[in-house]
Amino acid sequence: MEVSTETLVDMLREVEAEDPIDYAELPFAEQEFRRLVMNSLVERHHVIEAGMSVSDVHAMYLLSTAKLVLENTVLHARLLLLQGQQVDVQSLLAPFTMKGKR
Repeated sequence: MEVSTETLVDMLREVEAEDPIDYAELPFAEQEFRRLVMNSLVERHHVIEAGMSVSDVHAMYLLSTAKLVLENTVLHARLLLLQGQQVDVQSLLAPFTMKGKR
């Protein structure tokens, strides 16, 4: 991976600006948390990249992303239900689609 972890952290912050994450009162600094997450993912990438074919790496990233989107959507839906709001799956998935982003 040729991009520095710090550059990736900055890019993550920019991506997050489009759809901000509500860190609320969590007991850690947002930028440091981004850095820890990115360091963990970069380390994982180097490990899997060395032992898998390109198509297997792509499949693994698609599966990882699908699990994260699913988990995020479920948590968001549960939060909406706890707040007494309606849950519209299409609206919840909209930030993860390419519609309107071309």
